[in-house]
Amino acid sequence: MENRKLSRNSMNKVIGGVCSGLAEYFNIDVVLVRVLFAASFLFAGVGGGLYLLLWLVVPANNIL
Repeated sequence: MENRKLSRNSMNKVIGGVCSGLAEYFNIDVVLVRVLFAASFLFAGVGGGLYLLLWLVVPANNIL
């Protein structure tokens, strides 16, 4: 089993690196994650709050 750790991606970020960190963790395209967050914000109204919560909770990978 692979030892993976969820972290915000400091190198491929637009705002906080949450979407790129999630995409890296789940091994999916970062554009798909960003579109899902945007859609959840526009249609359900929870995407922004979820993004902010993950930005606060998920540690940065500190690679600069």
